[in-house]
Amino acid sequence: MRYEKLEALLRVALDMRGSAEGISLEEIQHSYRVSRRTAERMRDAIERVFPQMEQANPGEVPKRWRIRSGPIANLAGISTEELSALTTAALLAKRDDVADLSARLETLSAKLKSLIRPDAARRIGPDLEALMEAEGIALRPGPRLAIPNTLLEELRHAILACRKVRLHYRARGTGKLSRQLVCPYGFLYGNRHYLVAYSLGQGTSDYRLFSLANIEKLEVQESPFRRRKDFSLQRFAERSFGVFQEDPLDVVWRFSAQAAADARQFLFHPTQVFEDQSDGSLVVRFRAGGALEMCWHLFTWGNQVQIVEPKRLQAMLRQRLRDAARS
Repeated sequence: MRYEKLEALLRVALDMRGSAEGISLEEIQHSYRVSRRTAERMRDAIERVFPQMEQANPGEVPKRWRIRSGPIANLAGISTEELSALTTAALLAKRDDVADLSARLETLSAKLKSLIRPDAARRIGPDLEALMEAEGIALRPGPRLAIPNTLLEELRHAILACRKVRLHYRARGTGKLSRQLVCPYGFLYGNRHYLVAYSLGQGTSDYRLFSLANIEKLEVQESPFRRRKDFSLQRFAERSFGVFQEDPLDVVWRFSAQAAADARQFLFHPTQVFEDQSDGSLVVRFRAGGALEMCWHLFTWGNQVQIVEPKRLQAMLRQRLRDAARS
């Protein structure tokens, strides 16, 4: 309880330092769910520690307090995880074509980095690079499963420390619970979120995807692992259309002239190439695995798309259309 009170005081002080207009007692009450008298005691305690605290609006009510400058700035430590979260948000905004938001987030990230002392920046740099490599982004619209924050935090720490992890994993198809020792490398986010890890199980020594929603428990091991320098999470993700991993295929789709403008708005795959045709149609080329997920996606385009290659995908889509016609 004592530490929680200290944390609340520090947060109020940071609020005062970060606000040009200042913070009122009412806002302290509301934000920290305390009584008026407790809010007054918190304000007085902060003033004793930070004498540079001042009233931001002399002669006005309600009174508002702020901290203009001083040692409070040194207490506002910026963590690797916070910088990683900000950089990830900028990447997501860029991925979703929210260019102005992405630019502002990148500028904010640069400003925060400039405030970090050089010795701290040298320590944070390698960890930030490792976390950003781990935060593989493959977001698509639609409902998503809720993943406990504690699970993600433990996995992130294991990734940074290069510690092996034992997963208590519930298989989706059979419901069977297994205990699997893995080397965690990163995440892929989509309609389902996955851990990318190198499995150390007998007969399955390879990079695999583990649904985060199916991890019932994990145990971070003391034994470390050596991260393979030839592994790239980006290249691993680009092998597939979605998250299912299989041998990549040369994919060629032709969208009708009516659907061409709409299709051009889609990022089907990071390696895609668009080719405009003389009849107004649009050809899309890329190389990836995940034929089943491609089929699910193409089903939504109906007769506005033609699969030129591969033939296997043509047959899968025809079968799905026949099944839909029967139902």
